Amino acid sequence: MDGAEAEDLFEHAPCGYVVATRDGTIVRVNHTLAALLGQPAAALVGRRFQELLTVGGQIYHETHYAPLLAMQGRVREIAVDLVGGDGSTIPALITSTVRGDEVRTIIFEAVDRRRYEQELVRARDREHAIAGELQRALLGGAAPRNPAIDLGVSYRPAVAGLEVGGDWYDAFWLSERRLGLVVGDVVGRGIGAATTMGQLRSAVRALASTGLGASALLDALDGYARRHDVGQMTTLAYAELDVLDGSLTFACAGHPPPAVAAPGASAVFAWDGRSPPLDAAFAPEPRPEAPLALTPGALVVLFTDGLFERVDRPLKAGLDRLLEEIDAHRALPAGELADAVTRAALAGRRSNDDACLLAVRWTPPADAP
Repeated sequence: MDGAEAEDLFEHAPCGYVVATRDGTIVRVNHTLAALLGQPAAALVGRRFQELLTVGGQIYHETHYAPLLAMQGRVREIAVDLVGGDGSTIPALITSTVRGDEVRTIIFEAVDRRRYEQELVRARDREHAIAGELQRALLGGAAPRNPAIDLGVSYRPAVAGLEVGGDWYDAFWLSERRLGLVVGDVVGRGIGAATTMGQLRSAVRALASTGLGASALLDALDGYARRHDVGQMTTLAYAELDVLDGSLTFACAGHPPPAVAAPGASAVFAWDGRSPPLDAAFAPEPRPEAPLALTPGALVVLFTDGLFERVDRPLKAGLDRLLEEIDAHRALPAGELADAVTRAALAGRRSNDDACLLAVRWTPPADAP
């Protein structure tokens, strides 16, 4: 290659090219960069390279780029924004190499890459919005009303980001006197988890409407999950409450136990009626269930592990703290209690899990038989 060809290659290379001294003073730029910036090459020579960057880019150059270049002699593919002659911002990728007393930098325009990254962000935001709308639609609906019950729910998304998880709750009438209660936790996040949650929530309602008790319902739901390959390792707690006599039957598939606070006694966990999560190969048949006889004024709390599971403390400490918060707020109406307990349990947490709590207080009317 003769001198004329080499010069043409430098001037019209498919990327910008800058030769500068160690302190960043520009010695030479090619035509490609001058055209990109919309300025004559002569107007760029003598300036410092960092002056071609936005204010943020200049700070990054001073605090990161220049020190790394001095230590390593080369820095590759750093995303920066250049300032055009008209003041416009130009996304770019730069790579610099130290050669003797010179710093040689190649610059690629990154408009297409920036657009691609922005599209990814918009797509992610759309997914979050769709998942959120889906979950709100699935969890919506009027809460059951009856003079004998006070029902409250609290749901909090994970701290990290705004992604929608698979936690869910439901409360629905099985008959004029029997109330179904469920809290569950699907593995995963986003639209997939929200969709799975919706399928299982609908399946629970459909199975409960056939008159299955807690144990039989979990058996049937386990078969549904296995046949349709949906909700593997999902955990849930299901309970049926007779609002006339306060009898409660519950079963837990791999889920945290219900907390029960009877009047005049500290809140405790009901550890009976336990079996593995849905679609677990070692689940017994039939799955066990357990009865509870509530006294008037008793409180039952179903919840997900996001309320007590934290990386900075043992599980038992989290469960004990949850009981303490239930006791501390038990005088509140169920809705206020749910919010207060959730806020206290999540204070200062380090967790990437959603948190859901459903509380119901049974107080039969004075004239009940």
